[in-house]
Amino acid sequence: MAEDAAPGRLTLTEREAGFLTAAADTLIPADALSPAASDCGVIDFIDRELAGPWGQGAHLYRDGPAAKGKPEQGPQSVLAPRDFFRAGIEAAEAWTHAAHGRGFAQLNESERRDALAAMEAGRAVIADIDLKEFFEALLAIVMEGFFADPIHGGNRGMAGWRMLNYPGLPADYRTAIRESRGKRYDAQPRSIGDLS
Repeated sequence: MAEDAAPGRLTLTEREAGFLTAAADTLIPADALSPAASDCGVIDFIDRELAGPWGQGAHLYRDGPAAKGKPEQGPQSVLAPRDFFRAGIEAAEAWTHAAHGRGFAQLNESERRDALAAMEAGRAVIADIDLKEFFEALLAIVMEGFFADPIHGGNRGMAGWRMLNYPGLPADYRTAIRESRGKRYDAQPRSIGDLS
């Protein structure tokens, strides 16, 4: 556990977890199809990912130069993902305070949607961090946490899979899928943890 991590967290501080909860629940709110992202363990997933080797930048080239690349080249940064998310959250909070007079988690739902839309469109600008790039990374990791195998901390109750009627481990369902061709395939999803 990191020194400044919130109790029960591996690396996220209270402020970071609060921001991520508000952002994730704005991106994936509770509705008739599924619970909200945070209720599905998405923040736990993000905490694990950022605390692990990927978050620390393992296997990522981070030596300079780090000039802005073309979209197809992906992010060009010397920061490890954990450091990028920490800086991105700080920048998003600073922009939100400047634009709305309070932190992101304190905004109402409509204001949070507007703030995220401004980041996505590149209208939210603050020095040092590209908030559009941060939004894209945030959206990607929230979606990963919502749809990943539950063994990684997210997709609690396999809510993301149930919403899509995804059966889980595809290789395990090969015969059943072949036999169900042309018919609706209804089966309870199974994760890696179910077969371990």
